[in-house]
Amino acid sequence: MATRIEHRATFAHSVADAYAAQTDAEALRARLRQVGGERSELRDHEVTDHGARYTLVQGIPADKLPSLIRTLRSGDLSVQRRHVWTREGDSDRATGTITVEVADIPGRITADVELAPGGTGSVQTTRGEVSVPVPLVGGKIERFVVDQVTQLLESEARATEQWLAR
Repeated sequence: MATRIEHRATFAHSVADAYAAQTDAEALRARLRQVGGERSELRDHEVTDHGARYTLVQGIPADKLPSLIRTLRSGDLSVQRRHVWTREGDSDRATGTITVEVADIPGRITADVELAPGGTGSVQTTRGEVSVPVPLVGGKIERFVVDQVTQLLESEARATEQWLAR
């Protein structure tokens, strides 16, 4: 059984500006420096007229992991997030998908993202799920991962807003 993720971030900037901050290589590197953790990197990056694709890699030291996860795997974790954004012309919306792989840990994290006008700026909504098919402890791991992902999304939203305010 999967555990749901839902996060909403508001930006005091237009969809076009928020989209640029979510897909610009320099902005992504700055965000990784601020909240990316150990050994973080922008692995690949491509922007076209119709969207963007990039992969973020982040490391999590073993001593920051709960003992439950350390029983499944020893050592540090490497997390790879593949983002694919779609934006048609001057549309006032952008949509995307995120898939996450964690080295040597069973399970998956997937999400859909929408960036749309909201209030006096824009709103980014992320909806997804975490699935860890490990008998007896999978649900506990899922809840831990959902909490960590939610905190990461909050930190990234703050970093994006700071980038936009510069």
